[in-house]
Amino acid sequence: MELKYIAKENSKRKVVKVKGIPVGDGDFTIIAGPCSVEDMDMILDIALWVKENGAAILRGGAYKPRTSPYSFQGLKEEGLKYLKCVSDKTGLPVVSEVIDPRDVKLVYQYVDMFQIGSRNMQNFPLLKEVGKYDKPVLLKRGMAATIEDFLMAAEYIAIEGNDNIVLCERGIRTFENYTRNTLDITAVPILKELCKLPVIVDPSHGTGRRDLILPMSLASMAAGADGVMIEVHPCPDNALSDGEQSLNLKDFKAIAERLNSTKECFLDTRSK
Repeated sequence: MELKYIAKENSKRKVVKVKGIPVGDGDFTIIAGPCSVEDMDMILDIALWVKENGAAILRGGAYKPRTSPYSFQGLKEEGLKYLKCVSDKTGLPVVSEVIDPRDVKLVYQYVDMFQIGSRNMQNFPLLKEVGKYDKPVLLKRGMAATIEDFLMAAEYIAIEGNDNIVLCERGIRTFENYTRNTLDITAVPILKELCKLPVIVDPSHGTGRRDLILPMSLASMAAGADGVMIEVHPCPDNALSDGEQSLNLKDFKAIAERLNSTKECFLDTRSK
């Protein structure tokens, strides 16, 4: 495997800044928010809560590629406008998914970080297009992607001039069906050994079970991850998408407190 643009140089790691918020600087970044933006009041309430309780970046889906064409597909530009408004009010940077190369210019106006989802990890025209822009990219591992596939997808972005990329391990599809996916924690140290990019973990998609988010977040921290992305919803049972893997506000607060109180131990260990 030949990496040119994202390879480590003299063991120097890349720090990606999302509207001034560093990812990969040795701290542990929490990205949180709903799977889908449903309305203005909902996304504002979530943003205020997660910011107060330790999140540094707000996530929210405006475009939602779904397995079924009959499932909720997102509010599209209306959702992006809500995200932008909430970002302006709270100061939280926003990351949201773009699914079509033709939409990159539009999404660029509203977000602080592009997200490339699992289903689009090898959408090469999309990777090339976001690589031409000056905003960072959160690249999620494909559900059937090898480590090499994942890194080469990042290389597609970087070769166009944008190496401000954060890799996100979000679970892979295996024969196991007790969890939504099999969260590959081993990918974290492997990716950090092979490239210079920050690596975060999505325990929400990685397991599909809200009761596993805390242990998998702690495991990610111990493995050397630079942060986690967690789905949060005021009433998960009524969410328009992925409610079973979303935390309610109270549970997010408890998990964020646990992560913030635990990280000093792991961060001290990493630096030695």
